[in-house]
Amino acid sequence: MKCYNCGTQLNAGVVCPGCGMNVRIYKKIIMASNAYYNVGLEKANVRDLSGAIDSLKISLRFNKMNTDARNLLGLVYFEMGETVLALTEWVLSKNYQPEDNRASHYLDQIQHNKGSLDAINQTIKKYNQALLYCKQNSRDLAIIQLKKVLALNPKLVAGHQLLALLYIQEGKFDLAKKSLRNAGKIDVNNKLTLRYLKEANIGLREQNPNRKPKNEELISYQSGNETIIQPKYLKDTSAFGTIVNMVIGIIIGVAITSFLVVPGVRSVAQSAAKAEVLEANNTISSKNQTIASLEAQIEMLSGQITDMQLDGENTVSQVNSYDQLLYAYLKYEEGDMDIAGDALGTVDEEHLSENALQIYKTIYAKVNEAYLESLYTDGYLAYSEARYEEAIENLKKAVDLDETYQNGAALYYLAQAYRKNNDLESAKPYYQKVIELYPDTERAANAKRYVQQ
Repeated sequence: MKCYNCGTQLNAGVVCPGCGMNVRIYKKIIMASNAYYNVGLEKANVRDLSGAIDSLKISLRFNKMNTDARNLLGLVYFEMGETVLALTEWVLSKNYQPEDNRASHYLDQIQHNKGSLDAINQTIKKYNQALLYCKQNSRDLAIIQLKKVLALNPKLVAGHQLLALLYIQEGKFDLAKKSLRNAGKIDVNNKLTLRYLKEANIGLREQNPNRKPKNEELISYQSGNETIIQPKYLKDTSAFGTIVNMVIGIIIGVAITSFLVVPGVRSVAQSAAKAEVLEANNTISSKNQTIASLEAQIEMLSGQITDMQLDGENTVSQVNSYDQLLYAYLKYEEGDMDIAGDALGTVDEEHLSENALQIYKTIYAKVNEAYLESLYTDGYLAYSEARYEEAIENLKKAVDLDETYQNGAALYYLAQAYRKNNDLESAKPYYQKVIELYPDTERAANAKRYVQQ
């Protein structure tokens, strides 16, 4: 455990050996955070995931930099199918502890797996569409959409719960219990799941009240160690009488079948066949109308799917932009302007909130000048030493940020580096810009000569 004031490793005492701060309360806070983390870990091990989330959130209130608790919270969210919440916790954990952090491994596993990202995007879109159907009171379409969501992500507890709620509203309590049992396998002590299960049981009892057995006179007697229960008026016949009765019954059955049943069955079969033909014709007509209606719905849903796919891609881009902004801020605080500048270059301003955009502009203004100077200096040095590919890489970054930097020197040496690297097509546009921006200079005259050549 390190001192919160100076970062010195603490000993068993209540005073920091480095700065002399009283750390007694600080130690208690850290111990409380670790205790709640241990409780959350125990609950997660027995699949009490919602209870684990509550304990881990309390742990992070005591110590927001408890990366073990934050990583475990992300894993619990991921196990419950809440992938976006899991990614958020891991990104925060990685920025609190950039080195030797399991969160980096978790993020790499998801971000470098295109199939996994596509599944996450599809799940988000379809679940949002199901919620929209619920708001529109289109329960049938919502149920269909949720089944697709759970096929992509069977661990989404919220999906199982919403599907069960829709079944309860439809009066399909057996199906609701099945969905809730699936949710219970993932999170055994989820309060919402238990509440819905109670409602489903009440509904089943109302649908199928217990029937009272019919009153029947019974007698019982002992046979050895067993008690025999039978109706009071049970006739016991001999074997010969039983055989005679069977023969008579067979004769009567054959006679009834031959004279009464067979003609009736034939007549019924003919009538049924005619009715089936008529019903088939009506069904075909009805199916044609249904097919036309479904085709229109498919076209509408295809458009909605496309919109949701774009929303999912924007979500992933937004997470990446915030990740790079946090990383740039960290490197800016450490004074590493080169890495901070590279990170800021990958941030998409459109995905930032108003506050985040203000932070971005503040850092960008302070980093840009030092970053440009570093890029130009490294690029010009590489050019002077005939390391043209390295010179191109640094000078191009400088020109992309400010093509007039050093009165066009960055622009001119970038063109020179391309030319000396035998990439004349890439050099030509930059020579043209030197000619346009600085027409009466020696560099412009040289640029004209190189273009003509």
